[in-house]
Amino acid sequence: MTAHEWFVEQRADYAIRSLDEGDRATFDAHLPNCPECRAEIDRVEAELAWLPMGLKPVAPRPGFSRRVIQEVLDEPRRPARRWLMPAALAASLLLALGAWLAGRQQSRSLEAELAALQGRTAALEDTLSIMKGAARVLQANVRMGGQQGGLVIFANEDTHRWNVVVHGLPPAPAGERYQFWFITADGMVRGSEVRLDPKGHTMFTTGMPPVGGTVMGAALTLEPGGVSSGPPRGPTLAHLML
Repeated sequence: MTAHEWFVEQRADYAIRSLDEGDRATFDAHLPNCPECRAEIDRVEAELAWLPMGLKPVAPRPGFSRRVIQEVLDEPRRPARRWLMPAALAASLLLALGAWLAGRQQSRSLEAELAALQGRTAALEDTLSIMKGAARVLQANVRMGGQQGGLVIFANEDTHRWNVVVHGLPPAPAGERYQFWFITADGMVRGSEVRLDPKGHTMFTTGMPPVGGTVMGAALTLEPGGVSSGPPRGPTLAHLML
């Protein structure tokens, strides 16, 4: 391995900030003198710039205790003194019950939010592990409806899984959909349907297909919406070979 081949292999790790401090300093010193590496790092960082890396803060729910107290205070006053103690006791019980219910509701809400956060964290860790272990990063430009987008694949040869990024595309025309394909030794094997977010981006993780033999590449096509099996029938938008 030449010195420059080491930098080529570490480009993806550098772009996702997974190099240790010493290797990153070495890469930082190399970039100003290597236009090829600089251009590749800029491209990968641009491809990944849209990826969400955090959660929006969730506003707390309105306090239940305040409503209970307000309802008690709005009750008409009883003229008879003998009702004073029962009313105060009822108010205390309502307040205690309200606080208990509010606490229980908040606890359930926090548990649900924590579970969702843990799920997203696990997914993000899985995504980063595939990117870090990616031996190959494949990229193809996609032009659709006057827009310039792209297809990026992070191929991890140890786990035989890919992170697939599709970005910058317009919504599929009515009655059609975007489709991801594996190019195998036996032909085209249907992968995931590509569902874009409102900004025209998506990312998904996929393993290798159980049929078709050796995977040699991937493709993105535009398929009829009512077809979910069989070979490609629409135009090919991107084509990548390993």
